[in-house]
Amino acid sequence: MKRFIWNPNRGDWAPQEGENRPGRKALHGLSLAALVISAFLLFAGGPTLVTFLTELLWYHEVGASQAFWIRIWPQALLFLVASVFSFLALYLNWRPALTRTALPDEMVLSSKTQRRLLFLAALAFALFQGAGARGHWEEALLFLNGTSFSVDDPLFGKDLSFYIFRLPFIAFLRQWLQGLLVLAFGGVALLSALGGASRGLQLPFPLSRTEKRHLSLLGAAIALLWALGFLLARYDLLYSPRGVTFGASYTDVFAELPALNILTGLTVALALLILVGLSRKTWKYAGIVLGLWALANIALRGAYPGVIQKYVVEPNEFQRERPFIEHNIKATLTAYDLHDLTSTAFEPSLTVTAQSLDANPDTVRNIRLWDEDTLLRSYRQLQEIRSYYDFGGVDIDRYDFDGDYRQVMLAARELDLTQLQNPTWVNRHLEFTHGYGLVMNPVNEVTTTGQPVLWVRDLPPRFSVPLTLERPQIYYGEKASSYALVRTTVHEFDYPMGEGNARTTYEGKGGIPVGSLWRRILFSLRLGDSELFFSDALTKDSRILIYRNVLERVQRIVPFLIVDGDPYMAVVDGRLLWIVDAYTATGRYPYSEPVNVRIGRSARSINYIRNSVKVTVDAYDGTVSFYAVDEKDPLLRAWRKIFPGLIQPAEAIGDDLRAHLRYPRDLFRIQGEIFRTYHMGDPNTFYNKEDVWTPAQDRQGKAVDPYYLMMRLEETSEFALISPFLPVGRNNMISWLAARSDGANYGELLLYRFPKQTLVYGPAQIEALIDQNPEISAQLSLWSQRGSDVIRGNVLVIPIDRAILYVQPLYLKSENSDLPELKRVIVASGNGIAWAETLEGALTALVGKGAAPETPVASSEKVLPQAPSLSGEASALARQAQEAWEASQRALREADWEGYGRTMTRLEALLRSLVEATAEEPVQAPAAAEPEL
Repeated sequence: MKRFIWNPNRGDWAPQEGENRPGRKALHGLSLAALVISAFLLFAGGPTLVTFLTELLWYHEVGASQAFWIRIWPQALLFLVASVFSFLALYLNWRPALTRTALPDEMVLSSKTQRRLLFLAALAFALFQGAGARGHWEEALLFLNGTSFSVDDPLFGKDLSFYIFRLPFIAFLRQWLQGLLVLAFGGVALLSALGGASRGLQLPFPLSRTEKRHLSLLGAAIALLWALGFLLARYDLLYSPRGVTFGASYTDVFAELPALNILTGLTVALALLILVGLSRKTWKYAGIVLGLWALANIALRGAYPGVIQKYVVEPNEFQRERPFIEHNIKATLTAYDLHDLTSTAFEPSLTVTAQSLDANPDTVRNIRLWDEDTLLRSYRQLQEIRSYYDFGGVDIDRYDFDGDYRQVMLAARELDLTQLQNPTWVNRHLEFTHGYGLVMNPVNEVTTTGQPVLWVRDLPPRFSVPLTLERPQIYYGEKASSYALVRTTVHEFDYPMGEGNARTTYEGKGGIPVGSLWRRILFSLRLGDSELFFSDALTKDSRILIYRNVLERVQRIVPFLIVDGDPYMAVVDGRLLWIVDAYTATGRYPYSEPVNVRIGRSARSINYIRNSVKVTVDAYDGTVSFYAVDEKDPLLRAWRKIFPGLIQPAEAIGDDLRAHLRYPRDLFRIQGEIFRTYHMGDPNTFYNKEDVWTPAQDRQGKAVDPYYLMMRLEETSEFALISPFLPVGRNNMISWLAARSDGANYGELLLYRFPKQTLVYGPAQIEALIDQNPEISAQLSLWSQRGSDVIRGNVLVIPIDRAILYVQPLYLKSENSDLPELKRVIVASGNGIAWAETLEGALTALVGKGAAPETPVASSEKVLPQAPSLSGEASALARQAQEAWEASQRALREADWEGYGRTMTRLEALLRSLVEATAEEPVQAPAAAEPEL
């Protein structure tokens, strides 16, 4: 083995004289390796090319070719620039290091082979770096196109656009460059070590002056990027979870922030001293600074913040954290679009009167009697017509029928290919291609058999209202999951008709032409379906419909938006349109409280959201249209700059479409979850969590989902989404939140607060009082004994002027059938509980026009019976009634419902006896106190 010695005059290594060189060991099979790599790339890249070409054709079909290329070019450019830059940085650092090591040719490889391998290694690492950069195309585009929020953060005074649009990409660049320099440094160090090892030197290998200079320069550059990391970490304090609230806390500002500033300075000093060491030929001072840096990192970022938190903050937590709580409340309300909410004190009149019902006819005749799940069962039993049809879900909307403004429920009749009796390839893709029509009913009308009154029904659709449908076929929907081939030699099934079936041929503009041979090959490969290629049914006019699922179709065009998971159908200008809500969101809003959300197919943590875009998808031809409904949103403004022309302005929304836009439930749920705590604007109240709310709950403890209803908020009735709230740990209502959906008021949030000294029952309390009603309880037991399933509908809380009306439908379902029947309607208010077979009958009984109201259910005070000055038997009865009343209240406080029922029954009997004994006017039963459930 050849030995090398250090030559101090040359400052380099030199072989000892007289040593024999080992024989050269050449590489074999380089050509074979190149062939294998090429075959692998072709095999791996083939499917990618097929996917690319078919995606390009689809984007062209939906008119979004520009959006496709805007996504592709930044990715390609980032990959190319990052790869080239990485290759040059690595190769230009490693090649001189390889030359300086002077590895003997005969030791392992020839010099030429060494250079080739070095080139391949640099290329491989460069491609890896390029692939990592490619995935940050959205951050790069937002960095270049971000718009101002016109709001500064309270700590550093920077516009929020810096944190949301610019900081993410800057942080990525710093991390990416630091990783690249670490690779370069590691390669140079490794080559230097290999050179020493090849010469038979013992550890530690001495470095030449050139090697020291090279490694020092790389080390100084890494240190500077490290310092930049500490500098940027200061801004991350705005997302700190350390304190009472999210965002920079007292400890972050007065302990963590100074620590980061000191570490930034020490790291910069370390980089400078590394460079100074080059001229002085010593790194002693750099080593001292490195030691100080390590100690400072442990002390300042570990121990010091903990000491400040424990001994400065915790003993005086509210005083220390108050300004930061204020920052958090303000930022959170703004980020979730709750800052402009209108709050109003609601002084309830606990009794619903005939006058109030007469003054609100639109509200009364649009009271919903059908729960969505129950109505879906009825639809499936009554209107599926054939087993291969299905209704994916029930939607709630409103229509103006020649001046008659009505709330309706509807569902699209879609095709369910899993239920085909003969699921051949032709049936699945050529013949059964679409659903047909829809079913619609008013929310409050019932047939004599307890079924919904259908305004749109049957096949082909029959109408009882002034609606027209140009194209009832549904090629694109919620349940469509596979591709369809249209304009083939196979006539498509349209709908069942008598003994046969109606047939049709697709006439829409949707779909990608697949008449040519190469396109048939292309889509056969893409879909993995050889029958598409070999089928004789395709003609030169044939088209393939892909991405027919509404949510998937929208999400592929706008991957930067969160797409709502509940599209709803509307009849707009004679066509069936799916309306989809889309959201801009981020988790980078400083000081705003984050929440984990699941919207549609997206699950992520966010702390800012806007329903900025409305989307429509034509159910017949698949046309997708995007409309900006919140043009002030900075995130939407940035995306519209990136994708010009993709999202149309709000002015492009037609009047017929605008009449069907509604405030989305998913957004309302998120806002409700935030507002249950952040309605407390006072920092002290917020800190102590004195007035936390929770969504209203039913008797099973399940949260009441926000629901749509028609109600009069101002002069006229309007379509709104509401959610009642309860105090935590209680079941009485404390407030309700409404989101408006009609006209110029769309998007306004209204909060109505009940006085804390007034008892307003929540849904669970109403259900408890219904259970205690002897007549209702007995009838429910009787139905159950007869083999019927009693389905209790949701309790709806409906404001009628200043009164609160509670409505709960009751359904019966036979054990042998899945068809529910609306059997009774229960209504309740301050003047009692009543029920009847119809809503009108129940309301009549409640307000005293017909049957007497049942047990009273709401009062701001606990009314105790007054014992008159009587003697004898009457006085004894009065005393016993007083005792029974007190016993009932003890049972309530102890949640002894059985005991409460017994004592109330005894009280009722005693009062009847008292009436008979005194022969006076009837004595009213006392109002029930608040059930403490």
